[in-house]
Amino acid sequence: MCYLHYLYYSKRYIMGNLGFQELLIIGVVILVMFGGRKIPEFMRGLGKGIREFNDAKNNVKKEIEEGIKEKDEKAS
Repeated sequence: MCYLHYLYYSKRYIMGNLGFQELLIIGVVILVMFGGRKIPEFMRGLGKGIREFNDAKNNVKKEIEEGIKEKDEKAS
């Protein structure tokens, strides 16, 4: 339990201290690295990937629920 407590709070301190200035610097670095033309394309690809992941997750959830339902019907 102590190890999990350590992991939770260590990640919180690492990821939780980003302020506006840090986010602004990260944004400027990304803009310089990818350029203004590549960012919309990158975001479209990222959105498409997230959408596909969510669709796959929902399909797996639906199949599991259907399997459980069939098993309950057979048991009755």
